[in-house]
Amino acid sequence: MSNWAQIIREKIEGDKIIWMVVLILSVWSILSVYGSISSLAYKAQGNSLRFLMKQAGLLIGGLGIMYAIHKVHYKYFARLANVLLVFSIIALILTLVFGADINEARRWLKLPFIGLTLQTSDFAKVAIVVWLAKELHVRRDRLNDFKGEVIPMLIRIGIVCGLILPADFSTAALLVIVCISMLYIGGVPFKGLFSILGLLIAFGFTIYGVSKAAPNLVPRSQTWVNRIDQFVGENVGSGISGSSDYQIDLAQVAINRGGLLPSGPGTGTSRNFLPHPYSDMIYAFIIEEWGSIIGGFGLLLMYFILLYRTIHAARNCNRPFGSFLAMGLGLLITIQALINMGVAVRLFPTTGQPLPLVSFGGTSLIFTFISIGMILAVSRSPILSKNN
Repeated sequence: MSNWAQIIREKIEGDKIIWMVVLILSVWSILSVYGSISSLAYKAQGNSLRFLMKQAGLLIGGLGIMYAIHKVHYKYFARLANVLLVFSIIALILTLVFGADINEARRWLKLPFIGLTLQTSDFAKVAIVVWLAKELHVRRDRLNDFKGEVIPMLIRIGIVCGLILPADFSTAALLVIVCISMLYIGGVPFKGLFSILGLLIAFGFTIYGVSKAAPNLVPRSQTWVNRIDQFVGENVGSGISGSSDYQIDLAQVAINRGGLLPSGPGTGTSRNFLPHPYSDMIYAFIIEEWGSIIGGFGLLLMYFILLYRTIHAARNCNRPFGSFLAMGLGLLITIQALINMGVAVRLFPTTGQPLPLVSFGGTSLIFTFISIGMILAVSRSPILSKNN
């Protein structure tokens, strides 16, 4: 047994606590997805094992990808930054033009020859964080020149977020929050960032007002307006469905059923009425089965531990690029998790953001593993420096 432990310690490098959090969330994902997948299983003639095996395969494959990436020195990610950004922009444009149109949104691009579909915004999220980390590293001594150094970065961020926005407002907003946070951490003067935030808020209110006045002018804008109106409790008219708010109502029912203490996996009944209990609303389903203490607070704690260890890795990294990269990716995962959980407990309107590492799915899961692999690569860099 000690030999196996020694082998594991030698092969698995980087922050061991991050590894532990990832494994805990992966096991939680298997248990929760299998217990909540009944609606999809019904459509597949009752074959719930099929979805369990798919999720298990994705998790195992993701762990393998994460392991491979964490063995790469993080400096190589900087060398790929520009290429990743260009490819992400091309992929987003192709998605807007040729992507599958589902609920008036083009988010998925079918890859030729292999037949797989890719949610290109997940790729773009990682690409823009890697690119911005590299740019902040290169420009770190000139960031007081807002016009010459910061605005060129903002333009590229705006292009990526603008391409994501028509089909996926919540992902575009998430990316804006993460990028603004990275700019602040990277040393961009607060005065300039405050101006940018003011412009973004004004832009948001403008889009909201235009969408109210001319619902068909901006694609999917009516969906955004409806969700906001339903969330704040405004009377939006009889012609508008309240399905988004109804989803949150059902999530509240599931959470109330969970109580404080766990009843155990497989005991949840909200899978029979909760929309998307395996993805968007999986946090509510987990609380029903595991209670508010373990399922609610415990799951939240996992993401805060992940963020804390990411901050620790960033502080210990000896190069700014590695620090910015780890912080950006850590914030991306954590904020997305908080948004997903916040929807279930009625802190935010419905967004459709999955719970990282836990929700059922392919593209989001794989790119989350890629992100954590990069964080682990940064976390192992001080060890490599000592050994060398």
